[in-house]
Amino acid sequence: MQSIWNGAISFGLVSIPVKLANATVSHAVSFRQIHTEDGGRIRYRKVCELEEKEVPSSEIGKGFEDADGSIIPITEEDLASLPLPTTRTIDIVAFVESERIDPLQMGNAYYLMVNGAPAAKPYALLREALRRSERVAIAKFALRGRERLGMLRVVDEVIAMHTLHWPDEIRSPEEAAPETDVTVRDAELDLADALMDTLGDVDLDSLHDDYREAVEEMVTAKVEGREPEPEKEPKQGEGTVIDLMSALESSVREAKRSRGEGEGEEAQAEGEDGGKGEEAEVTSLSSRRRTGTRAKSSTGSGSGAKKKSAPAKKKASSGSGKSASSSSRAKSGSGRSSTAKKTASSGSGAKKTASSSTTKKKTASSRKRSA
Repeated sequence: MQSIWNGAISFGLVSIPVKLANATVSHAVSFRQIHTEDGGRIRYRKVCELEEKEVPSSEIGKGFEDADGSIIPITEEDLASLPLPTTRTIDIVAFVESERIDPLQMGNAYYLMVNGAPAAKPYALLREALRRSERVAIAKFALRGRERLGMLRVVDEVIAMHTLHWPDEIRSPEEAAPETDVTVRDAELDLADALMDTLGDVDLDSLHDDYREAVEEMVTAKVEGREPEPEKEPKQGEGTVIDLMSALESSVREAKRSRGEGEGEEAQAEGEDGGKGEEAEVTSLSSRRRTGTRAKSSTGSGSGAKKKSAPAKKKASSGSGKSASSSSRAKSGSGRSSTAKKTASSGSGAKKTASSSTTKKKTASSRKRSA
């Protein structure tokens, strides 16, 4: 690993020779400026504006521009005479809890490597002391002509250093805060929590730069003389976002769909809806009540006609039933009168029989007397 700085860590009276190396590497695709007419490279040349001619690097120095626009020359001797004890030293000034470091302060990351075999023991001592104390070291050091603030922490078996912005370099967040007061409801927070739980955790090693890969594929295709494969269009949100609640609900459903969750529920819902692919509309509770009332009144008016015709049928049926009952009563009455007549006829016959018997008795009695 190539080093960019050599110096020593000052840990009290202990000095640890180290080398500084970049802990990160950029994979960004860089482009060159060209002349679009013929493809020629565009070059920048350092030209003196007074002589209007190119100046070599050996004749270029530093200067400070004053408020009135005048330039004050600054030589290397002037800079070397300044008191800068951290020129080749990473001077540890304190040990603090890592929670006290605002991530806004953190800048570039470097690895501190042992510079020579004798430095291995004190290097390991500082590393294990940081690990056991669960704290980080705050240090000052000079790099690229200026003094900087740094934080030392343990990464596996290596001491890493992050550059830190000076406290007065951090801008106040009040300038970026919303100017209007916003009230967030508990229901919205619940949906936000559900979305966060659905998105879940992620393996940071699985994340990669899709744009860089697409650029590299395009360049490779041009070098090989073939057309690059068309990239898939990113999925756009469908429908109109009604409010924050509907956006959160849609986000939760989309997150579950992307993770393969909730497919059974969606299939069941589609089956219940008859397989219609219509988009659901999100309405407020008051609108739902009004819509339900209108639906019920519409349904009630339709069924009312049926109910009205039903009583008419019942009345007709009741009328025919009454007629049948009257006819039955009439027949029953005629049957009773016929029975009464038969009984009366039978009674008159019995009277005639009794009268004939009395006559016969009188005739027999008169015959006895005459004899």
